[in-house]
Order: sequence, then C-alpha cells, then structure tokens
Amino acid sequence: MCKSLSRPGLSMSLSMEMSPMPPSDVSGAGQADAAPPPRGSRRRRLWELPGAAHCPVIGVCLPIKRLRRLVDKVAGGLVVADDYEVHCGAIADSKHRSRTAEALQRALDEGHAQALRQSSRCRTTQDLRHWWQTESTQGDLAGALWATLTHPRCDVPLEEAVLRDVHMLQHQLGAAERAEAQHLQSLMHENAVLARELGAAQQRSTRVAQEQALKIDQLQAQAVQLRAALIGRDTLVGQLREELQALVASVPGLKSRAALGRMNQQQGERLNALEQALQRERALTEHQRERALIAEGRLEALTAESSTPLRAQLPADLSPVPLDDRAVLCVGGRPASVPIYRALVEEAGARFLHHDGGEEDNPAQLDATLAAADLVICQTGCVSHDAYWRVKDHCKRTGKQCVFVEQPSRSSFRQALRIANCY
Repeated sequence: MCKSLSRPGLSMSLSMEMSPMPPSDVSGAGQADAAPPPRGSRRRRLWELPGAAHCPVIGVCLPIKRLRRLVDKVAGGLVVADDYEVHCGAIADSKHRSRTAEALQRALDEGHAQALRQSSRCRTTQDLRHWWQTESTQGDLAGALWATLTHPRCDVPLEEAVLRDVHMLQHQLGAAERAEAQHLQSLMHENAVLARELGAAQQRSTRVAQEQALKIDQLQAQAVQLRAALIGRDTLVGQLREELQALVASVPGLKSRAALGRMNQQQGERLNALEQALQRERALTEHQRERALIAEGRLEALTAESSTPLRAQLPADLSPVPLDDRAVLCVGGRPASVPIYRALVEEAGARFLHHDGGEEDNPAQLDATLAAADLVICQTGCVSHDAYWRVKDHCKRTGKQCVFVEQPSRSSFRQALRIANCY
C-alpha cells in the first residue's frame, strides 16, 4: 500500500512496505544492490548507495523534525503522515534520483560538512576504516556514517561492517534511551519531592523572617523609647545642675559654711571620743578604788558615800513604786557587769533591758528601748553624750522614773535599785 502527495513536476511516494533490513540480509542485499566502488575521487550520491543503507542513513543522519520540514518544503505543503510514514517515504524516494533525493543529499552534505572534510584526508580503505572506528565511538556518529558510506574508498566489506556497527549501535542507543527515560522519570519524581520540600522550607524561612522582622521592629521601638528616656534624664540632670548652681550662687559663703559644718561635726565626734575616754578612765579609777576598799573591808562606807548623790538625783515629787513584773532598762555599764545587773533586777522580780549607750548598739534603737521600759538606770560614766541627752529628754517628757549613776559598779547599781524602792 502506498500513499502519495503530488504536485506538478513532483512525485513522492511514502511506502509502508519499506522497512529496515535485518542484519542477516545486509550482506546479500548489499552485494546485489551495491554498485562497484568508483575508482576516482567523486563521492557517491544518496541514490547510488545500496538499498540497505538508506534506512540507517536517513534515520541516523537526519533528525525526524528536520526530515519532516524538508519533506514539507519539497512537497509544497504540510504532509499529513506520521513520523514512520515520512521516514519510509523518504527511503523509497532515495532509491532513485528525484527532487526528494537531491534535497536529502544537499541537507546531508550541509549538515555533515565537517565530517566530509575530515574523511577526505583518508587515501586508502584502511585509513577510512580506522577513521570510522575512531569517529563512531568518540566523535560524530551521524557525520561519520554519511562521510564513510559516500567516500570513494568505501568498498563493500567496509560498507557491510559500517551497517552492522550502526545496527548494533541503534539497539544500544534504544536501550540507553529507555534507561535514560526511566532515570528521567526517577529524577522527575525526586525533583517533585525536592520541590515540595523546598516550598515547605521557603514557607518556614518566610515565617522566620517575618518573626525576626517583627522582633526587630519591637527592639527598634524599645530603643527609641530608651533613647527618649535617656534624653529626658540628661535634660533633667542639666536642669537640676543649673538650679544647683543658681542656689549656690544665691547663698554667699555656702562653701565656707559647709566647711565649718564639717569642722563642727569633726569637733563633736572628737569631743564624744574624749568624753568616752574620760568615762572609761573614771570607771577604771572607781573599779580600782572599789577593789581597794573591799580589800580593807570598807565596802559599806563606799555604799554610804554613794547613796547621797544617787538620792539627790531622784526627783522629789516621784514616789517609789513597786517593780514587780516591770521592765528595768540599764543604759551603759561595762559589758562584763551586765550579767550582774541582770541578776540583781531579776532578784527584785522585774524584767531586765539593756542598751550600751551608743558604744556598739545603734543609738536609734535607744528610743524604742526607752519606750518599752518602766524604770531607767543610766550610768552616765559609760554612755555617749547623745545617749545621755536622749535618756534625759525621754524621761522628762514621759515622766518616767530615771536614776543616774556616775560610777558603773555593782554597789552603785544595787544602791540605784534601793532608791527605786525595789530592794
């Protein structure tokens, strides 16, 4: 069966009965159809090749898209046929000289001009065979095929060898194409998976970038607020400094007054230190005197001597009160004598309170201790000047009974308790 598309002066047959010849028939058909190799230097034309060579030459040396464009051009219109029919029609028209064969000849010469130039350097059939083996495995297979078959030194054995090599190469290329197609499918699947992962990663990166941008905006806003607060603080500091300078300028002699105040404070501290040293010397002297009197058996005389000044310090309008379960505060005294004072107070049935008069205890705690006491015994020789005036002022304001003792001794404290009528 044959399909034909004709124009004036053009006849092109698309034979469906034409098919590639199996390798087993190559030698016989090639020997029957092949013309004897030329003796000159003219290359053979497409229609001069054996019939078994047309199929591999057209199939390998001309891509199907280019072949279809060439056939459409020769036919003067669009050929309505599939690729196989176009291929078979071109093979049929190549068996004799025709417009289609001449167009195919020109296309093959133009497309493989470089291979034709390279093969022209081969002077013998052996050189051509060697060149074919090299180019078919390492170079341009299509160009090497066309240049070898049309070369004037291509004899029948080389022609059959070339057709056998091309036949096997077509099988190998088909297997390779199938493997590549499978590999392509695998790569497409992998590409789809990677594309999905890339999309997810892009979404994550976009979300992280948005979060970071939001955080940066917040930090920038916070930095602006802190900068504004710093400017406000610096402005306030400057205003206060200016006000301070104005106040200093409005009070003449302020620096000298401040220096005098510091000097007065230092003198007061020095005076307190001297008073404390004097009180310690008095206590030491009294202690030594008491020891000497005890050694002479004259402790009662010391008690009689010290009773007069103690009673003289007791207010005349303050009557003795019972001290059972009352709080007796001892201000001052030597630390070693505090347990003795506690024992004397507790023997009288009272509760004992103590403050060292500013030696180590905080003077500010003295006011709270005075408020908790019912009776105050102040040993003036062992308290600071500030503590003495605190005790005196508090007792005067509250009307609280207070006994001042000059000598910090056991006998003086006992005499103070007698004055308070609790012993």
